[in-house]
Amino acid sequence: MPLGPELLELALTHRSFAYENGGLPHNERLEFLGDSILGQAVTVMLYTENPTLDEGELAKRRASLVSSVALAEVARAIELGPYIRLGRGEELTGGHDKSSILADTVEAVIGAVYLDCGGEEATAFVLRLIRPLLEDPERFGAAMDPKTSLQELSTRLGRGMPTYSVKDSGPDHSKRFHATVSLGGIPVATGTGTSKKQAEMSAALEAWTQLQLPPKK
Repeated sequence: MPLGPELLELALTHRSFAYENGGLPHNERLEFLGDSILGQAVTVMLYTENPTLDEGELAKRRASLVSSVALAEVARAIELGPYIRLGRGEELTGGHDKSSILADTVEAVIGAVYLDCGGEEATAFVLRLIRPLLEDPERFGAAMDPKTSLQELSTRLGRGMPTYSVKDSGPDHSKRFHATVSLGGIPVATGTGTSKKQAEMSAALEAWTQLQLPPKK
């Protein structure tokens, strides 16, 4: 799938990089477009491939697959983070692995694919990105409801109930939330988001992922 270098560069340019470099164009318009393409592709796929599911279950699955948590998973799977152009401040605070930035960039890349290759290619691209989640039922369930999935897993492993602490930063019109999830009083993972809920979900999915890893020898 060819993608023009200029359009790809724009898709990977975060607003923080643009502002620090004299007001360059950034990827938020592409993100807006990609969000629409993503939603349509996922909706049609779920409808055609799940003829027995009712509207409520279809809506629940769509919300999961287009969520920032799921898109951040996709971005990490394709190792997108290191290629995102960020401002110095975002780089220093771990922006290359922030779920919200990763998710937004995935949407921008989808928008770029649509503009460069057309709707059919963009839809195929979306489905290639999300099918790994669908093919891993545990991962799909965790991305759909990470807090419940973490609670069930940690209880099964005898780690107790997860607890969350959340701090916020930034001005009122552009707040960032930073969540830490602890098991047995021990912090195990962090997550960020544009809302308290999103930050907690991101932290929960990261903790769930860590608990799935084999113990270190």
